[in-house]
Amino acid sequence: MTAQELDGGRFVRQSNRFTDTITADGSSGYRAEPGRYRLLVSLACPWAHRTLIVRRLLGLEEVISVGVVDPYRDERGWRFPEPDPVTGATFLSELYLAADAGFEGRYTVPCVWDGTTRRLVTNDFPAITIAMETEFTAFHAPGAPDLYPADLRDGIDALNELVYTTVNNGVYKAGFATSQDAYEEAVDALFATLDQLEERLTTSRYLFGDRLTEADVRLFPTLARFDAVYHGHFKCNLRRLVDYPALWAYARDLYSVPAFGGTTDVDQIKRHYYGTHPALNPSGIVPKGPLVDWEAPHGRG
Repeated sequence: MTAQELDGGRFVRQSNRFTDTITADGSSGYRAEPGRYRLLVSLACPWAHRTLIVRRLLGLEEVISVGVVDPYRDERGWRFPEPDPVTGATFLSELYLAADAGFEGRYTVPCVWDGTTRRLVTNDFPAITIAMETEFTAFHAPGAPDLYPADLRDGIDALNELVYTTVNNGVYKAGFATSQDAYEEAVDALFATLDQLEERLTTSRYLFGDRLTEADVRLFPTLARFDAVYHGHFKCNLRRLVDYPALWAYARDLYSVPAFGGTTDVDQIKRHYYGTHPALNPSGIVPKGPLVDWEAPHGRG
């Protein structure tokens, strides 16, 4: 995150530029169909991580293809290890500028590229997983979970808003704050919510009882990065994830599911964060730790 807006020392996330939607019936101009769309991600990015989790949970691997960029990013933005075989791009910026020649700002992942119109459809990360869950249902694998059930949507949306504001984006508010007040405000809100989630998960396997939902998908990527990155690099160090018995067991429970654990690449996560923020880590040295056992029994079966 090399470019950012600040308000009184407070980090303000860039708005999403492309917000077209994919619909089951094609009424939006983009019909949900297999083989048409390419999901562009970084394995280091928490917003992209959630899309990979949902894609795998729903069995959409053969429906929506994936292109993965390098973990490092410079002034040119994200780069593919080699020209992407589907889009032809070497840098993600090429696809942004092809869709909007006047685009200014960061070239963000995740985003979805349409092979029919050959343009970006969306980089609206909160909407991408919802579309997979609600508009691609005809292509879900048999037995795939309903991650956004109608009877829980109001509750999921409310919890997601809290978690996004104070946890998912809250760690960035702390890490990129440029005033003491802004930093402490973000850290206090972050740990107040983690304390609430700890209490909630003490008596509930998932955030909504025994049902795995979109809310769990959105929380996990931040937990997966917490002790390795956010605790030290972003100064979110009141407590570690491993200091929360229920949250830590819950995170390991999710990690034991291949869609979660199999899409978590701690090496790329650490290399990206510690190698891409020179203002926070001028040396670029990547720490060896922490030594934690994500595969330890979680006891939440």
